Amino acid sequence: MRSVAYRFGRRSRFAVAVVGAAAAMVATIPASASTPGADTRLSNDAPGTSGYVSNYTAVTGRPYTDATLTECSRARGRQNEPAVAVNPRNPLVIVGSSNDYCCVYNDGADANGAPLPVGPIWLGYYRSQNGGTSFQSSLVPGYPGDTSPYGARARVRTAGAGDPVLAWDGDGRLFAGSESSDDPAGSKKTFGDVWVATYRNPAGVGGSTLDDGKEFLRSVVVAHGSSAPNLNGVFNDKTSIAADRTHNPATRGNVYFAWSRFTNGGSNIYVVRSTDHGATFSQPKLLTTSQNDIQDPDIAIRGDGTVTVTWDASSKKSALDSVNYAVSTNGGATWSPARTLTTYISYDAQDVSAPTAEAPVSGPDFEGPGEAEAAGNARDCGVLESACASGYIFFRRTTSPRSSADQTAPANPLVYVVLDPVVPGSQVPTGTTYGAVEVGVGGQSAVYALAFDPLTGRKTGPVRIAPQAEGHQLFADVAADSGVVHVLWWDSRNDACYSPARPVGNCADRRLTASLDAYGATLSTDLTAVGASRLSDVTSNPNWNQFAGRTSPFAGDYLWIDSAAGFTFSTWTDYRNTLPGNDPRTAGTRGDVLQCRTQRADGTYTGDTCPRAGGLDQDIYGDRSP
Repeated sequence: MRSVAYRFGRRSRFAVAVVGAAAAMVATIPASASTPGADTRLSNDAPGTSGYVSNYTAVTGRPYTDATLTECSRARGRQNEPAVAVNPRNPLVIVGSSNDYCCVYNDGADANGAPLPVGPIWLGYYRSQNGGTSFQSSLVPGYPGDTSPYGARARVRTAGAGDPVLAWDGDGRLFAGSESSDDPAGSKKTFGDVWVATYRNPAGVGGSTLDDGKEFLRSVVVAHGSSAPNLNGVFNDKTSIAADRTHNPATRGNVYFAWSRFTNGGSNIYVVRSTDHGATFSQPKLLTTSQNDIQDPDIAIRGDGTVTVTWDASSKKSALDSVNYAVSTNGGATWSPARTLTTYISYDAQDVSAPTAEAPVSGPDFEGPGEAEAAGNARDCGVLESACASGYIFFRRTTSPRSSADQTAPANPLVYVVLDPVVPGSQVPTGTTYGAVEVGVGGQSAVYALAFDPLTGRKTGPVRIAPQAEGHQLFADVAADSGVVHVLWWDSRNDACYSPARPVGNCADRRLTASLDAYGATLSTDLTAVGASRLSDVTSNPNWNQFAGRTSPFAGDYLWIDSAAGFTFSTWTDYRNTLPGNDPRTAGTRGDVLQCRTQRADGTYTGDTCPRAGGLDQDIYGDRSP
């Protein structure tokens, strides 16, 4: 949800470092069992949908509601950064999550009738018991105003939560990780804690698997930040989680949680483990002692219980970013020194703030454009105070690696990694202040895959999995299970205005167009895509100005795929229900969403009096995936 340390200024003359080919080491991968069907909405926050139900009610059948759940059932609000997890004991049970803004307008209106955006942003909990055909929407208990009996089980100290990550163990427990930020007292302090919630089967491990991960049991803080305004001090962010469901008796049941700790501009990767099903966690272990400006950890567990944490890093001494990793062979008790897996040219969308725009403000990305850094001081662009010199409107994005390993295959030693860098040689002058490599230098982004043995260091690739002459590929994710490696990504091959010199969905005349679809595929033995399929039924325009007071777009930082027991499900941020409109402050600028404002006598405008009318309708959708 936040990217505190954001990097710009990559040079264009370097290529992705391709290491020695070793395709023979990649396990034989059979065909997938899942076929894409009709898209399913996970975030049912609109009239006419099933609305939001308290977890307490869903488990016990006893009625409970509150102002937040009532608001979420009508909000037509924003959701992004989805996560999803398929139950390995019963793939009919699928749980999703997201940054859920449905409760933002849950507490009154101002003197002009504009609802106040003072409510929390929280983690959604979206549950399906029919293989993803439909979902019941809820929130992780513990949000401000949650007075249900389960709300008291949440031992967290925050008024906002995000960066959802999910993982099942092998005995019916689901774990949900989060970073948390806002001070419940309403001050400018940002706590910066990270925490993990545990859901269980109400009848225990022997209960019906259809009830796995249903009852919220607790949430516990695993690392505290230091309270300071505007993300200063110690701020924990960029979370990852995994649970061991292998048959290794020494490690089965362990839960691992990793994150980036940001301290006054620097960052490092930390990891903890739980050996008691999320009741307690170990003291954080530092994985990165000689690096800085690092983030985006991801955790992969092999079938023998070996744990690998991957992350991306940049350095002022190099124009390239790198994927690095550390390994534990004893269930997270100790970790190897950090090693470099590969290097790449990061795609960092960037621009220069327009002379009339306000200076970017450091702080949470919930309602603001982000931080100002380096030559390209804007990493997303919109209108008014969020406008950029190029005139383009675009959401923030940067290359982030994701990793997975097959817990069902003890003989498969590989960890699979996907990332979405700039295609070497695709760099072009943009003719504007917009850039991907640096200001004024664009390029095409594509998804690459590689596989490596974290113990021997043998590795393949990177291999461009699905070469396309036109279109960007971004926000890739990977899931390995039951002998199959599955990949998800956003793809702009259907963008009629595609150019490597422009942001996704932007035409040369500055018009915006629907441009992104979710695609899925499996990987062959040479790591190329097999059976690539369009998952989303509707192409999305991701550049609506729905954030920062309707002045800027925000698409989150990732999509999510998961696979278990031969069933694969993908989730993505979706805009099919967003209603366009005219912002009177901009005289109908591109990217405006439906809103209601009245001009005052002094020329200023009221707040939006109809935020529930569809202008903020950003949703989470999902589908079965190859």
